[in-house]
Amino acid sequence: MHGSLSVSLEGTGAFGDFARAWRSRMGEGFALAPFDRGTLAGFGARSRGFRLRDTMFNRFENAADLRTDGRSVGSQDHVRLWIVDRGSWRIGLPGGTEHTVPAGRLLVQTGRLTHFAASPGSAVRILVLPAAEIRHGPDRAASGPGDTPEARLLTAHAATVGRMLDDLGPAGLDAARDTLAELARAVVRGGADDREPRLSPALAQAARDLADRRLTDPALTPTVIAGELNVSVRTLQRAFAGEEHSLSAYIRERRLEGARRALLATGRRASVADVAARWQFADGGHFARLFRRRYGQTPTEYARATAVDPVPVTVPGAPSGR
Repeated sequence: MHGSLSVSLEGTGAFGDFARAWRSRMGEGFALAPFDRGTLAGFGARSRGFRLRDTMFNRFENAADLRTDGRSVGSQDHVRLWIVDRGSWRIGLPGGTEHTVPAGRLLVQTGRLTHFAASPGSAVRILVLPAAEIRHGPDRAASGPGDTPEARLLTAHAATVGRMLDDLGPAGLDAARDTLAELARAVVRGGADDREPRLSPALAQAARDLADRRLTDPALTPTVIAGELNVSVRTLQRAFAGEEHSLSAYIRERRLEGARRALLATGRRASVADVAARWQFADGGHFARLFRRRYGQTPTEYARATAVDPVPVTVPGAPSGR
């Protein structure tokens, strides 16, 4: 069984609407935790995730303080990965141990919780798997950095699964689920087998995400991205073998699009040379040829054609200037 959830709720009755959507899409196997009544009046949240067979992934953002009511939370048969992107979460374990997970950190934990809480404005990504998938003792927790290459691969793959879930056939659903489990194990043990072919789509997506954040960086190359993802250049090339563009071509296309937007935004005030330099096209002639091939005009022609002259404002009663 599988299903997806995407809600953004706040205001009166928001928690009730959220609880109903959660039960409908995630099912009893991933029952919603009981929340402290004091946190429900100002409840506001954004939740985007999916259930895939015996696995669940959810990105959750809470507007106000959030905490459970202190009863047992979750299933003894689950292992959970909490990756905190913003704010902080507190995770309570049997025996009175409480772990605080700040932004940029992750926590892996098996078995039931006693409670959890989140500070206002927090964002967390949670992956829940059968406990047998990751050998990690019950009532224990381990923490680590949330931005390792393995963690980025995991979240990139989960995002891809969420977008494609409704279009996948049975074999695709099985492969997507098994890859989530394999990546979760890689996150916990601190390394992934980059030769695993099922990881290629997630690896390619992680590489694109990194490239998008550094398009104006002169040091950006596939070699640099491979290093940040802790894989070889050859492995990264294989990951893009089934993609529409190689990584180098993707970077070039995204830089051309950035340059086009810059020319569109500044019109005749734009210096084509400055735009080319910002988007890392050192050779003006090469930039012009690539731009024309992509958009049918040279950068200068495009800037001239899209420029908008200021419209003169006529003040009633003012001299015409003639």
